[in-house]
Amino acid sequence: MNNQQRKIARGERNNNPGNIDYNPANKWQGQLPHDPSIEKRFCRFVTAEYGIRAIYKLLQTYQRKYGLNSVAAIINKYAPPIENNTSGYINRAAASIGVGINDHINTSDKKTGIALATAIVSVELGYQPYSEATFEKAWSLL
Repeated sequence: MNNQQRKIARGERNNNPGNIDYNPANKWQGQLPHDPSIEKRFCRFVTAEYGIRAIYKLLQTYQRKYGLNSVAAIINKYAPPIENNTSGYINRAAASIGVGINDHINTSDKKTGIALATAIVSVELGYQPYSEATFEKAWSLL
């Protein structure tokens, strides 16, 4: 299937490839005003880079505020089992960044942060539409 035939996931349409829930308390850079007539649940961003930047910021907050320092701990909070196949998500994300599910990681480290965000996008969308350059540009917005 080529790109023109592929169904575009909601996260890609919203420039929110991490499917971050809208919360009025979060004032993300690059976030579009919440409009329930367009999207009830999730944030929308002006560009994918701002949506990816929000993933980076969220992962860093999980470490700083909650002490979540492994793929298992982070993904359990990011994608709770109540609505996700969290164990599959954890295994896929850990394998794609080359660590064990309980290995200590640092999401403020550029290589780790980009690798984990790339894995999250792949799981959330079910495909990976963004180049490495897009993830790099998003990191530069931190």
